[in-house]
Amino acid sequence: MPLTFNLLLSNAGLDPKEVSLLRHQDGRARRGRSIYQLWRDDRAVFEDYQSRQRRGVKLKFNRPLWASFVAAPNGETLFAGLYRVGIPHPSETDWQAPHSGEVVAAGADHVFPFERLSALSEFVGLLTVDWGGGTRSWVQRADRRDKPVLELRCALKEPDFPGYGAFFAQLSDLEAMPPSWTVALSASRGIYLLTCPRTAEQYVGAALGADGFLGRWLAYARSGHGGNVGLKIRDPSDYRVSILEVAASSASTEHILAMEALWKSKLQSREMGLNRN
Repeated sequence: MPLTFNLLLSNAGLDPKEVSLLRHQDGRARRGRSIYQLWRDDRAVFEDYQSRQRRGVKLKFNRPLWASFVAAPNGETLFAGLYRVGIPHPSETDWQAPHSGEVVAAGADHVFPFERLSALSEFVGLLTVDWGGGTRSWVQRADRRDKPVLELRCALKEPDFPGYGAFFAQLSDLEAMPPSWTVALSASRGIYLLTCPRTAEQYVGAALGADGFLGRWLAYARSGHGGNVGLKIRDPSDYRVSILEVAASSASTEHILAMEALWKSKLQSREMGLNRN
């Protein structure tokens, strides 16, 4: 019999019909720590974040137990803990979200009192499940969505770098990436692609500096335009970044610029995108 999350719940004496499954992920631009980094580095602040849910979604949280998961930088779904939940009450004071600096107005949230349970605590940070394709449905009922267990690790570890060809991320996620990812992205130069989530327009650029792809992308994240003329005249956006081609370590600046020009022609990013030269 395949190992599933509901089987683990049942073995712990818990009824899946009493469990809501929550998958926390970054769905919009944030400054500072991602939700994954918040969970990894400061569980108390993560739990404060988790306890506050907008009133419009309160009916989804009508079960006494929450099984929480977080989306890791590589997209895998990592078990974050099991909680017993009480009856929510409206927030009474403004709250500054630690992940974004956003201030939530008094009364805008429901605050769910909860306690962390010891059940399944041996799997926290070690167990990944197959959430399925519906990641936008971040609250589900355990008895209706039994999640296959993909991996049970011996120790908490950062997800492996997926490789340059498979890598993509939002600008807002860059500073929260695992250290091994930042090393890899800082060590290589080449041609990258920015995609605007609002307009679906593309921008082709070249990473030429000593800090490689990561250094160039962080310039966009911090300034909103990275010094590019075509992006300066637009509202800042949380661009999605990916790598089109990695240059050889011996490649000259002229060679990389020629690679960039070829990709602009292939993707027609001058005619139908954000490139202006």
